[in-house]
Amino acid sequence: MATLEEIQQPIADKVRRYETFITEILHSDSGYVSSICNYILANRGKQMRPLLVLLSAALHGEIGTRSYLGASLVEMLHTASLIHDDVVDEAFVRRGAPSVNALWRSHTAVLIGDYIFARTYHVCMEQGGDDMLSEATRSVHEMSEGELTQTELSESLRMTRELYLDIIYKKTASLLAACGAIGAISVNATPEQIKAMRDFGTNLGIAFQIKDDILDFSPMEVTGKPMCGDMRERKITLPLLYVLENSSEAEHGKLIGKLSDIRQRPANVDYLARTVRERGGLEHAATVMTQYRDKALTSLENYPESPVRESMRRFADFVLERNK
Repeated sequence: MATLEEIQQPIADKVRRYETFITEILHSDSGYVSSICNYILANRGKQMRPLLVLLSAALHGEIGTRSYLGASLVEMLHTASLIHDDVVDEAFVRRGAPSVNALWRSHTAVLIGDYIFARTYHVCMEQGGDDMLSEATRSVHEMSEGELTQTELSESLRMTRELYLDIIYKKTASLLAACGAIGAISVNATPEQIKAMRDFGTNLGIAFQIKDDILDFSPMEVTGKPMCGDMRERKITLPLLYVLENSSEAEHGKLIGKLSDIRQRPANVDYLARTVRERGGLEHAATVMTQYRDKALTSLENYPESPVRESMRRFADFVLERNK
């Protein structure tokens, strides 16, 4: 499997420039605000979203200030949403390090998330990025809708494949779709090219979330997260959904009953996880994930061979092959 460092090699100098750009954007005259932002920057994840923006831009033109702005836009929106998620979930660890709310408490975490949102909008409008901002804010709206729908369904335990795909599109794929589109927009690509990149991000984003749903069944030593975290929150993801779809009425009722009581009976996690593994839920999810990756790759078919095109193909493979 190619590493992200290898994938970004054709634009490595641009990625380094981007790092300087986002650090400058998040600078504040307040030492307190700067200290929190510096902590956030030092504990970022794989930065796949800004990398997709820059690769998409490079596929269609020369990466410049607008591309750095677009990459910063999606990273800051994603980061702010994660900070707010940690407050809502009362999560005190993020990527193996203390979360912002763990170090500065929830009140400050909410405010710093708001600060990053506001700073994002201000810089984008100030630098003429309203076209990219429109693309990004639509994804934020969809992300919020997806989270709310999943919360509602975790109470009713009512899930269909159509609902599941709608949720993961909104929660995850909508932002990756925006990443692809924003990269193309930043270098004045054609409407057809922008659509191709949006489609690439959409299908890859769905594959990305299904991979997360598969990884949720892996031990904490592998992912750094508690195993079956979604199930513990009564969320039905594709591996379990497949088993439910292929169960008799009696079996379906038993499984839903186990999930319904999971907060009071933690041992139900082991039963459900074992059932998913034995009934082929993980294999089915992997098959669907690969299908969406392949759909994403069709969006690259009309582009000539180049190092950047190859990096985008390897980027898609990385989504499937990662272990966290």
